[in-house]
Amino acid sequence: MAKITVTVNGSTHTSTVEDRTLLVNFLREQLNLTGTHVGCDTSQCGACVVLVDGKSVKSCTTLAARCDGASVTTIEGLSTDGSMHPLQEGFWECHGLQCGFCTPGMIMAATDLLAQNPNPTDDEIRHGLEGNLCRCTGYHNIVRSVQYAAAKMRGEAVSSQNA
Repeated sequence: MAKITVTVNGSTHTSTVEDRTLLVNFLREQLNLTGTHVGCDTSQCGACVVLVDGKSVKSCTTLAARCDGASVTTIEGLSTDGSMHPLQEGFWECHGLQCGFCTPGMIMAATDLLAQNPNPTDDEIRHGLEGNLCRCTGYHNIVRSVQYAAAKMRGEAVSSQNA
């Protein structure tokens, strides 16, 4: 057993976890943050991506105990004051989701990508998201969604038509 203190979406949580507890299970089962999805359990699909200290990680292969002292952001932590984050808005406006299962992981990976590169090309977006799988969209609208968010975050006028 390990006692951990983790700041999740701005709130500090101290908990005792089994040494083998995965971060995704800690988030979903102990903190009731179910936006982070369990997809493949092998880090292949990316549905479980969250930010740990600002960097995207696959929470299905990250031990919760390794996050002691860290700051974790989940999909639930992106919106502020009831307003969607530009990436959430972009996925909505540009139809970057269909079934929605991969969407939280895609958005979290894209958050890290845009923090590193606020003006990515389509190829850079595709490369930045290559560890996240979507079985529904064909990725074109996901790339458009990220471009929409990037432009909005840069302060440019956006519409779903020109993303």
